[in-house]
Amino acid sequence: MSIKLVSWNVNGIRAVSKKEDFWSWFEDDDSDIINFQEVRATQEQIPKKLAEIDGFHKFYNEAEKKGYSGVGTYSKIKPLSVTKGLGVEELDNEGRVLKIEYPDFILFNIYFPNSGKEGSRLDFKVQFCNELLSQLVELKDEGKNLVITGDYNIAHNPIDVYNPKNCEGKSGYLPEERAWLDELEEAGFVDTFRMFDEGEGNFTWWSYRFKARERNSGWRLDYFFVNEEIKDNVISAKILADIYGSDHCPVTLELDF
Repeated sequence: MSIKLVSWNVNGIRAVSKKEDFWSWFEDDDSDIINFQEVRATQEQIPKKLAEIDGFHKFYNEAEKKGYSGVGTYSKIKPLSVTKGLGVEELDNEGRVLKIEYPDFILFNIYFPNSGKEGSRLDFKVQFCNELLSQLVELKDEGKNLVITGDYNIAHNPIDVYNPKNCEGKSGYLPEERAWLDELEEAGFVDTFRMFDEGEGNFTWWSYRFKARERNSGWRLDYFFVNEEIKDNVISAKILADIYGSDHCPVTLELDF
């Protein structure tokens, strides 16, 4: 059975749902599971057209702070269970994680913290990432299959930013952040996009300033990782750079079980 997934930081679900670009994409998309990050709305604030759309089981995890963070998943497949957060109080009040269990895998839809200006939230981000990795490794050791998607707010390697030298020292490209993605791979998880495309110029986020998207001066911040045991189940992984509506674009994954 083939399962298609998509992930998109929409930079505000209320704002993006007012754009024709979003609806032309949504109505054409044939994914079984749609993951949103940076929803920035309570469940009650989800636009009516999107909240009431048929054919999906809908799950949200919202931040305590209004208009901030938050994730949502729309699934055509009924999951076995849904868990909000990592189960650690100090990490969970920003609505950053949905853990959704399906018969063949456990999906993590995550909006990773930004490390902040001059690394002001780096300690929080490192704590969040380390707790997540600990849980992923434990589940992997139990024989669970895992799909970890979302806006990681980290560009892993020089190839993942348009100007590596200029990006050094900037939030999202700090040594501690990039080292964590090294740890994720060393723990047995695979960056699915790089299974198919090792080329340059593949980005998922562009600043709204300086016509960055027109010039493709971007960063690759959005990923689908899977545990290496299901690497051979991956059919495709793509970046949909031609989809507009946010400062990020969607990324996709197709699996066959």
